[in-house]
Parts: sequence; structure tokens; C-alpha cells
Amino acid sequence: MRRLVILTFFVAAASCTMPRDRAGSMAGGASSSSSEEKSAREFIAFYEAAFRPLAAVSNEAQWVASTDVSDVHSAESVGAGKALSAFTGNVHVIETACSLLSRKSALSPLTVAALERILLAAAESPGTIPDVTARRVEVEAEQQRIQDGYAFRLLDDMGVPVKEMSANEIDDELRTSKDVEHRRRVWEASKAIGVPLRPGLEKLQDLRNRVARELGHESFFALQVADYGMSEAEMMADLAEILEEIRPLYAQIHCWAKHALAKRYGRPAPKLIPAHWLPNRWGQEWPGLVETIDLDGLFAGMTAESVVKQAEAFYVSMGFEKLPATFWKKSDLYPVPPGSERRKNSHASAWHIDLENDVRSLMSVEPNARWFETTHHELGHVYYYMSYARPEVPVLLREGANRSFHEGIGELISLAAGQEPYLREIGLLPPDTKPDELRWLLNEALKTIVFLPFSIGVMSHWERDFYAGLPPDRWNARWWEYAAQYQGMEPPAPRGEEFCDPATKTHVNDDPGQYYDYALATVLKHQLHEHIARKILRKSPRSCSYYGSREAGAFLARILSLGATRDWREVLREETGEDLSARALLDYYAPLLEFLRRENAGRDASF
Repeated sequence: MRRLVILTFFVAAASCTMPRDRAGSMAGGASSSSSEEKSAREFIAFYEAAFRPLAAVSNEAQWVASTDVSDVHSAESVGAGKALSAFTGNVHVIETACSLLSRKSALSPLTVAALERILLAAAESPGTIPDVTARRVEVEAEQQRIQDGYAFRLLDDMGVPVKEMSANEIDDELRTSKDVEHRRRVWEASKAIGVPLRPGLEKLQDLRNRVARELGHESFFALQVADYGMSEAEMMADLAEILEEIRPLYAQIHCWAKHALAKRYGRPAPKLIPAHWLPNRWGQEWPGLVETIDLDGLFAGMTAESVVKQAEAFYVSMGFEKLPATFWKKSDLYPVPPGSERRKNSHASAWHIDLENDVRSLMSVEPNARWFETTHHELGHVYYYMSYARPEVPVLLREGANRSFHEGIGELISLAAGQEPYLREIGLLPPDTKPDELRWLLNEALKTIVFLPFSIGVMSHWERDFYAGLPPDRWNARWWEYAAQYQGMEPPAPRGEEFCDPATKTHVNDDPGQYYDYALATVLKHQLHEHIARKILRKSPRSCSYYGSREAGAFLARILSLGATRDWREVLREETGEDLSARALLDYYAPLLEFLRRENAGRDASF
């Protein structure tokens, strides 16, 4: 009976479990001396005192499980995750937070924000269904173990394993090999991981949805969208608008690329690009197609360590502090040595272990263009952590203004790290080298613009469908339908439901229902970049360097230091003068669109 009573309470309190407009709730509030405010602050202090050590233990366990994959470490991660979930989803926690938020008008904006954060965390592991939440932790940990410990194997034409390949080696082969049949085998090797991940994903479809629906969210996808103070329909509408705006430019890039690839491989230009022709496992970016630009060659004299040190120097030059000594001691930055039995997660990430000073990064840095930009990106997260880890920001609000802001800052620095003036200033681009501006811009677009149809079109739509109940016998078919529709891409051969190609994307397993974060981050980074370039540096957004600009650093520090204490829409509007918009993105690439239309004259740009 108690569970039924509590569920009735949750439904009645839906406005506090699913905040729709933080801008409204943050706009005002009663004096901080009210009795309601005092009670709320006491509750938040109690919550934070228990939450922080539990979160630190869980983060540390996940870190160990990701950097040294084993059954023991996976089990330890499960145990720590269950302990954290048991607290964040505690029935008393949920009831108290909802009760306090029912008197929202008597609370300060910061208190309201903290309480809303508590309820979003509770919705991930509601204590009313402890068996379900515990089972979710177990299945996710097993999924992580399979993913991190998987050995990619290249097969010959008879299906016999030829050799084991790392994720970096697969990426390198897809960027450089011109042997189409070899590329097909490498691509297929990269997709084999989806098969062992499929059973766990089927379990997680049910478990994640049951967890989200327990507190009134329509689906797990809708729960993740709630972090933005938006409904699922509102989010999908915004994404559709962005995709529609960039479609003409993407169509021209797609047309140019398929003809360039056809020439490279000595094949006729197709309508849909075969996935194994592209230099990325998912076709989410297409580096290396502008053959006159050898960016990797710029890093021939660097070591992996010097790449990371240069990324740190970028931030320090703008007035940020050096990374703490513990970052260098505790991070896992470089590839596992050949022959080592240790396996680690191959996906680059940044970690805020204790929500204080313990910041780390997990990477496999090598001295090349991709890792140069990735390192600048990951340190963007780390400096975000360091900026809001201060007494003025409550522990519960030590996050980005929203998730895409965190990604947007990392992406912003990736963009800045690839600008010609910066590369020239730090000695990577020789003084006598004069890159063709339009081809340099095309090279950038093959990462940035190409990414949007994948992130918005394929990933966001597929995950939306997945958590809306897409049956397992339609998973792969729907994935490739979206790949054809949005990316203009098809597999080398039909891919049946015995495969699970969506599961080959790390985020589907361990960072689910949130991939639109990266798409919105792409839009945000161009809005922020245009402001820095035009208003602070007084330079063209297509050719500027933040390096050494304390004014640019102060602008970024002002945003980073806020954490999640302000509504993201207000922050964006105040700092850039406009709402979320693809305008700056399209302005940045405007010269490229005209160039490509000339290059593609007489070609069919449809797909």
C-alpha cells in the first residue's frame, strides 16, 4: 500500500519532479530568512553532507573500473553505485524535496535550483523500486565491463581472426587506408562489439524506462531532457530546426565528399556514401578528405605529453591556473603499452571525482591533430570543474549551466585550437605555410557540420525511439533508416538484426539519452566563439587566437564559475545578446557554401 500512496503523491507533485521552466523559478523568491528557506537549507546541507562522499566513492570506483577493466573492479563499481543510488533515490529525500518545492515562492532561487537537482537525481534511482534501480546499476556495470574489455579483431575473408586491433588503430586505418576491401574488414571489426552488447541493451531499455516512469517522466529520454527545463517535444522541435537550417550546407558537403571519395577509391560516385568509405566508424566526422592539408604532419616533432602540456598552456595563457599536481598523478592520459594485460576505456573523458579539487582525464593521447584538439577539449571540462568548485557554488550545482554548456566549452576550445593563428603562434604551423582559407574551412566543416546529422538525426532520433519502446527486431533497421535519411550513408552490405550497430556507439551504453548535448554544444560554441572573436579580439571568427588573451579568459571564467546557479538561457542571452541559434554557425561557414556550390556545379546534391 505504501508504494501506491507514494506514487499518487508523485503524480500530484509532477510540477516539482519535472521542472519545465527554471527561468521562472529562478527569477525571484522570498527572503532567505523565511522559515521555509531555513528548513530547505538545513535539508540541502544534510543531503550534501551525505551525497558528496558517496559520489566520490562511486566516481573513484567507476574510474578504476574504466582504467583497469576486470570483474573485481566492475563489482566494486556496482557496489558503490548501489550505495549512491540508495541515498539519492531515498523515499524520504524525494518526499521532503517535493514538500519543500510545493512552497517554492518562499524559497530563494539558489535553493529552488538545488532542490530541483535533488529530484532529477532521485528520478534516476527512485527508492520506491529498489530492486529495479539496483538491477539497473548491475546491468550498466556489466555493459561497461564488456565495452571496456572488448578486443577488436580483424578477420580475413574466411572469417578467421588475423590480428587484434585497438580503437586507435581502427581509427587510424579508416583515416588512411585506400584499400576499399581492407577498409570494409576494419569497419566490420569495429561493429562486432555490438553483438555482445545487445542483450544488456535490451535489459536496459526496460530498466531505464521503469526508473524514469516511477516519478512521472514519460520515458528515460524525457527524463534526460528535463535537465534543460524542456519537454521532449520541445527539445526535438529545436533540434529539427537546427537540422533544417544546416541541411543546404550539409547537402553540398555530402555531394563534394562522395565525389572526392569515389575518385580516391576508383569507384563511381554513389547516391548514399558507403559507411566503410568514410574515415570514422559512425560517419560522424570526415577528417582527411581535404588532401592538401596534412594536419597530422604538424605534430611530428611532439610527444603525447607535450600535446597535453600545450593544451594546459592554452588555458594558463588566458589567466587560468595551472592544473593541480594531482591531475598529472592520477589521470590516465596515454595509450596502454603494447603487450600490457591491462585494458581501459578507449573513449576520452574528464572526471570530477570529489566535486572539489580531484580532477582527472582519461585519454589515450598520441601526437596527432585529432588528439591535439581532443586534449584541448577535455581540459575544457577540467577547467570548468575547477572554476565552479568554489564555496559560492553549492555542491549540488557544481555542474555546467546545462549539459551542453559543458560540451560547448570543450568544443569551443577545440575550435580555437584548430585556428591558423594559434597554430602559427605556438610554432606548429611553419611561417612560410599559407593554407588555402576555403579548404581550411572545408576541413573544419567535415568535422563540425558533418557531425550534426549524426548527433541530431541518427543518435537523438534513434534513442528517442528506443526509449519510446522500439522493439529489438527493429533496432538495426531503424538505425540505418536514419543514417540514410540524415547522413546520406549506408552500410557496405545489409545489416540484419543479428547485429546491434547502435550499441557500438559508447554513449548508447554509458551516457544514454543525451547525445543532443553535443549537437547543442556545436551551436553554442559558435555563438560564444563569435562573441569572443568580434567583441573581444576584434578579429574574424575564422581567423583568431585566444592564446594570451586575458580578456577572453575573463569572459570564459565568468561563465564557467557560475556552474548551474543560473538558468542557461539567461546566461546565454546576457553574455552573447541572443537566444540559442544556428545563425553564428551558418555565418562562420557562409563562404564555404558558395565555394561548394561552384565545386558541385552539374552534380546531383540530393541523397
